[in-house]
Amino acid sequence: MSVPPSDTSKRPTQAEAEQAVRTLLRWAGDNPDREGLHDTPARVARAYTDFFCGYEIDPAALLRRTFSEVEGYDEIVLLRDIRFESHCEHHLAPIIGRAHVAYLPRQRVVGISKLARVVDAYAKRLQIQERLTAQIANTINDELEPHGVAVIIESSHECMTTRGVHKPGVSMVTSTMLGVFRENSDTRRELMAMLNRPAACEF
Repeated sequence: MSVPPSDTSKRPTQAEAEQAVRTLLRWAGDNPDREGLHDTPARVARAYTDFFCGYEIDPAALLRRTFSEVEGYDEIVLLRDIRFESHCEHHLAPIIGRAHVAYLPRQRVVGISKLARVVDAYAKRLQIQERLTAQIANTINDELEPHGVAVIIESSHECMTTRGVHKPGVSMVTSTMLGVFRENSDTRRELMAMLNRPAACEF
């Protein structure tokens, strides 16, 4: 579920955020007053409002407008290759990846853009991939009450590709399977076949 910051009333001001960036620049060994860095603190603060805008979004609310006139459609709905950008909560390093989101409707479907928005709402927070995967799946399951939900995420973590062990080209894969995707092996195989099917064209 959505968890807001612990105390929004004590959120630092823009000036305080910029001063923190200036401190980090000095700690890194540079001079925040030199020409090339003069506007960097303001730019970083503005970038953070984009990187972490998910804290201002209620992902569950995105799914509350649904459609019931589906002419009896009761097969898998899959939105694959949803590109997302997130940040590791341990090093503030980027996580870049793709999410595949599927559900098996019970009575209602949701606009497909809303699934991508839910991914972004959780991705635009400090994250670990395991929690991100579960949050997306649990929110869809709670709000749509489908027969099942599946979320698979593949991503690259710059906290291990550009620092630490320095292992570029490594991807991490996580999944959360709920309902029939967990309980029914045939449904799970059908989903995996859909994921492995090449796109017919670039549309």
